[in-house]
Amino acid sequence: MIAVQSLLPAGLADALRKAPLSDEKVALAWRLAVGPAVDHASRVTLKDGVLTVSVTRPEWQREIRRSSALIRARLEAFLGDGTVRSVKVSLRNSL
Repeated sequence: MIAVQSLLPAGLADALRKAPLSDEKVALAWRLAVGPAVDHASRVTLKDGVLTVSVTRPEWQREIRRSSALIRARLEAFLGDGTVRSVKVSLRNSL
């Protein structure tokens, strides 16, 4: 028997990959990839394969940079291979 919770992420990832690329799709994939705390502390945009992440605290900037390979791998599951080619993290004055 296969647990429902193990199927849900795979099914969600498959559905997201098939959906057209949009700002909302990128935002949802980001939220699923990084979790609620990082999502709440950041804003993301995707243009020409570059995911730009804006944060207000240097601690978040450091953590996202440190984890960027893992984050990209998780985003690939939701957005498809090669959709995010690099991650750029910058500080903002406010969110």
